[in-house]
Amino acid sequence: MAKKPKKQQQSGGTPATVALTAAGMEFTVHAYEHDPGHPSYGEEAAEAMGVSPDRVFKTLVADVDGALTVAVVPVAGSLDLKALASAVGGKRAAMADPALAERTTGYVRGGISPLGQRRKLPTVVDASATTHPTICVSAGRRGLEVELSPKDLATLTAATLAPIARA
Repeated sequence: MAKKPKKQQQSGGTPATVALTAAGMEFTVHAYEHDPGHPSYGEEAAEAMGVSPDRVFKTLVADVDGALTVAVVPVAGSLDLKALASAVGGKRAAMADPALAERTTGYVRGGISPLGQRRKLPTVVDASATTHPTICVSAGRRGLEVELSPKDLATLTAATLAPIARA
C-alpha cells in the first residue's frame, strides 16, 4: 500500500477518497479505463488492476425489512440475502431499487462506494475481507477503485463483519 494521498488528489477526489483522507486512513487509488460494454463492473475492475477477484469487493444496497442496508461482498461471489438480513437482525432482504440506491448513496450504479455516502447506511462487510491485508472497493465512480485494509473499511463505515457472500 502506498503513502497517504497528497492534497492535490483530495481536491479532485470523490466523497469516498475525501472521507478516507479526512479520517487519516492509508489507501491507494487505482484508476482504469471503464468499458461500458463489460458485463460486470467488479470483474472489470479486478481484470484492469490485475488483482484477484477475491480481493475486489462490490457494494450492493439491499432493503432489509424496509431499511436500506449496504452489503460489501467479493465480486467473485454473490450476496446471500438471508445471511445479510440475519447479520443486521432482520427477517427479509431484497435488492433495493437501483434508482433509490443511487439517490440515497449519492453514487451511480457500478460506482457505489461504501465510503462517503450521502446518507450513512448500516453496512455489513463479508467476513472473507479479513483474510486479506488489503481489499479494493469502489472509490465512488466507475473506473476508480480504492485499496485499503479491511479493518479501516469496517472502522470508517461502522460495519458489521459477517459471512454474507456465496461462492
